[in-house]
Amino acid sequence: MKTVEEINQRIKDGDAVVVTAAEMTRLVKENGLKETAKEVDVVTTGTFGAMCSSGAFLNFGHSDPPIKMSRTYLNGVEAYSGIAAVDAYLGATQPNRNPDVGLEHGGAHVIEDLIRGDEMELVAEAYGTDCYPLTEIKTQISLDSVNQAIMVNPRNCYQNYAAATNSTDETLYTYMGTLLPKMGNVSYSSAGELSPLLNDPYFQTIGNGTRIFLCGAEGYVIGEGTQYATDVERKNGVPVSTAGTLMLKGDMKDMDPDYVRGATMPKYGPTLYVGAGIPIPILNEELASRTAISDEEIACQIIDYGIPRRSRPMVMETNYHELKKGVIELDGVEVPTSPLSSQKKAIKIAEELKNWIDQGEFFLTQPIKKLPTKGRTVKPLEIQRPSILVKDLKSEVLILARPTDDISEVARKMVQNSINHLPVVDENNKLLGIVTSWDIANAVAHGKRKLTDVMTKKVIIAREEEPVDVIARRIDKNKISGLPIIDKDNTVKGMVTAEDISRLMGGD
Repeated sequence: MKTVEEINQRIKDGDAVVVTAAEMTRLVKENGLKETAKEVDVVTTGTFGAMCSSGAFLNFGHSDPPIKMSRTYLNGVEAYSGIAAVDAYLGATQPNRNPDVGLEHGGAHVIEDLIRGDEMELVAEAYGTDCYPLTEIKTQISLDSVNQAIMVNPRNCYQNYAAATNSTDETLYTYMGTLLPKMGNVSYSSAGELSPLLNDPYFQTIGNGTRIFLCGAEGYVIGEGTQYATDVERKNGVPVSTAGTLMLKGDMKDMDPDYVRGATMPKYGPTLYVGAGIPIPILNEELASRTAISDEEIACQIIDYGIPRRSRPMVMETNYHELKKGVIELDGVEVPTSPLSSQKKAIKIAEELKNWIDQGEFFLTQPIKKLPTKGRTVKPLEIQRPSILVKDLKSEVLILARPTDDISEVARKMVQNSINHLPVVDENNKLLGIVTSWDIANAVAHGKRKLTDVMTKKVIIAREEEPVDVIARRIDKNKISGLPIIDKDNTVKGMVTAEDISRLMGGD
């Protein structure tokens, strides 16, 4: 029906019809696909969310005498300097080297501060050479003082992303935010019907060289992003899980701080909120249909992040219309939902890009190379040393306590078997609690005789199929010395202790 050249001429003449993706959805419902495809020339999209795989190349210029930087820090955050003498790549997720600051002000925050125009401390170390004799430097820099500050983001704009919940009994701190115990909340990260890659799911108009909105400036797609996948399950044409990604580039000197934010996910680390918008030229009815997709038509999986494995189980499938309501039903219980991305900012980005085109300030580009639409899968990292699972550690003799046991009998079991922990179970060996030697000593000191008065009822557990490395992290995180081992039916199968793991790591 149309070409990019024809649409650009209409933009130049001030005759182009430009709408946001949300407006396109309404127009197709009201006027029909055929009529809307004829009328509309461009659909603008937008997203503003946490995009950890982001960063910036910086060139500081040569000092006098010159230095070949080997370690570089900006406000205490290290930038990778293994590129050239005075070039560095600052990654968004890099934490601060000051332990008192740590995760609270990392690479993402430095990127935002630079775009805001703040001055910051540059500290560099070097080993010294004949042509670069200086071995250290400490000075102030700003965005204006550096030669180049080019944002290059290896993986942005995930095509779709799973929502997250947590089935365990403890709070989890993840890149999907804080997940409450026992599926107490669901977090998600997508602009839904406004999201760029959900409006062109087969990359018919997006590829190398596509001009885009990036953090308030013109940017470009420079290739497929890392972890790019094509061979995925789709519904209504769009992937139901992670699939396509984009590698993006833009000049930080032109960016607007309103469309970029440094943030920290609690107890996880820094991340960069990136604002991106992509114009979709309506070349035919198929593209008009794709850009008219609604939140109800975009499927999304809710995944259990309580299972610390590469492949996590799906709790249920839903859609963005349901997620955006703020509450969803899981197993008959209403659970609050919350977005990690900003719908308000996504709308603002789509509107801003629309305004640029309406004003004749932004023209569309044909991709110089299309992105692949098949044959791409994400390969796992295979560890040559296979993971040892909890079930490989459990003891052959299962020693348990019943809630009706006398405390003196429990003490006798511990002494006879040289153990410090006993799971307390019911008649079917289902876990009720755990008691330690310290609990027993405390009970004797205070004259308590009932096991139920001294046992811990909220128990942190280990499952048979979990890797030992994960359990070691759980023991350290919770400052405990042992965990009951539970099978898929929640039956107690044994204990794993810090001593067991220490022996394993030590090779004993």
